[in-house]
Formats: sequence, structure tokens, C-alpha cells
Amino acid sequence: MRVMIIDDERLARDELRRLLLEHPWVSVVGEAANVQEGLQQIAALAPELVFLDVHMPDGSGFDLLAALAQAPAVIFTTAYDRYALRAFDVSALDYLLKPIDPPRLAQALDKRRPAPQDAGAVAADGKVFIKDGERCWFVALDDIALFESEGNYTRVYFDNHRPLLLRSLVQLEARLDAAKFMRVSRSRIVNLASVTGIAPAPAGGMTLTLHGDLRVGMSRRRALVFRQLNRL
Repeated sequence: MRVMIIDDERLARDELRRLLLEHPWVSVVGEAANVQEGLQQIAALAPELVFLDVHMPDGSGFDLLAALAQAPAVIFTTAYDRYALRAFDVSALDYLLKPIDPPRLAQALDKRRPAPQDAGAVAADGKVFIKDGERCWFVALDDIALFESEGNYTRVYFDNHRPLLLRSLVQLEARLDAAKFMRVSRSRIVNLASVTGIAPAPAGGMTLTLHGDLRVGMSRRRALVFRQLNRL
């Protein structure tokens, strides 16, 4: 598994590298000392798992994740106790307190250990990290029902949450799987798997009902495309 370490303390990075040598199925492909370096290295190396320090001089680990179009799996590392993460609704893979305890590290890694049939490969999680004010979420793309444009931001609909993502709908669309997500209007993209009902609308359009009883209108032109894609 391809792993990256992001921590502003060189000794902490070196110690984590040493501990990871005990796990031969893990390969450290790179490291970074701050948020900006981390963003560059993640883009260049595409790690499957990131050990991410919570506090760094140029920002937090949460700031780094919020700047990514799609977040890898994360294990936070922190010198603070769990209270440091309680303010966040972050479904991170795990967190480790510094100094890192080898058994705890092994426990955290086991959650990502590939099954024998995977031949050492770990599939991408397909998650997006959203930071809205003081709250943060890791959300699987498959769990998102609707993306709705609000200027240069996008409102994301999942479960009972409606946070704003600091990214435009155009930027998001370029990253989404066109077989799973469809733009149904200038301002909305829906997850096709979330469609629970279809009803005709005036002038040949459609109204889609999504999980959570969300209703989204489609123009006649986009409804024609939808019918063709879904063989209706």
C-alpha cells in the first residue's frame, strides 16, 4: 500500500518511517513538512493512505484535506488527546497520539490491510473532504445525492447534512464519474443511484425524486439525455 507522511517535525517523520518498516506491505512513497508541500506531493504521488499531522505552521491537516478534490484515506497524528478531534464530524480512518505506540499503529494499519485476493492493491475510497465553518466530513461520493451550485461554492446533499464545499460545480463535474453522476440543470448534478422516482413535468421535462425526498427538475433537453442513458 502506498503511504505518505505529512508532519512538520522531521524527527516525527523519521520515527514513523522507522515504525512502518515493520509492515512490509506498506511502502512510504513520500513525505512533506507542511500543507503546501503536502498538496503538491499528494497530487504527484497519489498515495492510498496519508499519515497527517493535525497542527502545522501554515495550516491544519483539515485545511489540507479541504483543498483536495478527492481525499485519500487518512490517519491523523496529533500530540493532543482526542478532544482535539471532537469538534469535527470527521470519519477519518483513525488517529494516533504522539509519541506513536507501535501496537496502536499496527491496529490502525490493519483497517487498511489488503485481503489476499487483492494482490496488494487497495482501491481508492472515492471520498471527498468537506470543511464548512468548524465542522468537517469525509463523505463517500456514492453517499452524495445532489451537488447544487451556489456561486463559486457547491452545496452538497448527503444524509441530513447540507454543507458548502469551497469548489465550483464545474470543478467538481470534471472529477465525477459521468456514468454515476449527471448534470440535470445548469446548477445541479445528481447521483443517478440516488434517484427513487421519476415523474413527467411540463414541456417534456422531468422531476426526479432523490433519497431524502429531494426533488430536482430537468429540462426537456436534459430529460431526453436522461431517457437515453437509462433506456426509458
